[in-house]
Amino acid sequence: MSVNGINSNGFDFSKLLGDRATTPAAGSAGAVDFSSALKLQMANLEAQTVGSLVSSALGSGKVSGAASFADILGLGKTAGTSSLEEMLGNAASVNGVSAPGRNMALFDPESAYQMMTLINTKAATYKAESSEMGDMKSYISTLQQEAVKLGGTDALSSGEEVRGRVQAFADAYNGWMQRFGSELQDGGLLAGTQAAKVSQWEFEQSIANPFNGAKDGLHGMADLGLSIDPLTKLATLDNARLDAALTNNKTAAIGALHEFTANFAKAAELLNSAGNFIANRLDNLSRVISYIDTNMASLQAEFGQGDPAMPSGQVAKALANYNATHGVG
Repeated sequence: MSVNGINSNGFDFSKLLGDRATTPAAGSAGAVDFSSALKLQMANLEAQTVGSLVSSALGSGKVSGAASFADILGLGKTAGTSSLEEMLGNAASVNGVSAPGRNMALFDPESAYQMMTLINTKAATYKAESSEMGDMKSYISTLQQEAVKLGGTDALSSGEEVRGRVQAFADAYNGWMQRFGSELQDGGLLAGTQAAKVSQWEFEQSIANPFNGAKDGLHGMADLGLSIDPLTKLATLDNARLDAALTNNKTAAIGALHEFTANFAKAAELLNSAGNFIANRLDNLSRVISYIDTNMASLQAEFGQGDPAMPSGQVAKALANYNATHGVG
């Protein structure tokens, strides 16, 4: 049964953790307040539940105002009904649903239980995502450093030295893609994370940019042999093409390298900067994780335990890394 069985609007996690290019500063108009968002969702859920109970009771033929709240809840000791103690004590199942872990005082305990199952799962996946985004931030810093090293080439650098630095950059980029590529694909842990997808797109576009070296008649890094394979998304280096560019006009080739590395390093810096994509996402994740952890016990007491999260694959690995980093046993 869906959570919609309780709440006609559903329990919408997108309202708790948006994934936008920018996030308003705390305290500013429009700032995201996760505790308020979750409380609002809970209040809406409870209001819908009570409304359904009252509508059901009044629609059963009772005169408006004639039923006590205990009668509305079906807990009154009336003819043909059982007391609350008897109901809970004898209820091995309700509509075929096992009672353990469910709050049987609710109008629809199964939907509440399913909602808590979702919260349990989100609590685990948010922590896993936070761990992966933290690693991505570190990898982006590494790529920035490799771009700066590549930009250190000059007209006095030998062809072998230039080839070595370009290859080192390509290897670093491929390390990034091999680490996160599967997670960025559909169904991956980071597939729905805008900050991660924007980072991937920005780096690809930086390498593919045809305007680096344009003033000297070059068409970006492709003319220097560096390109992105359209299938694997990995960087490949054609040494013959790079050597030809260095032989034909070394000054122009080095100039193109300098333009490319400056732009790439700047993109990496901006992605990791305070108030931008990576930092915003990590901040949002930190706040929603903190709220769920702080309120998990009270949420489960009110809505039931829910099924425990059962992460697997990369999610399980990332969650274990998060727990180790944060000292969670």
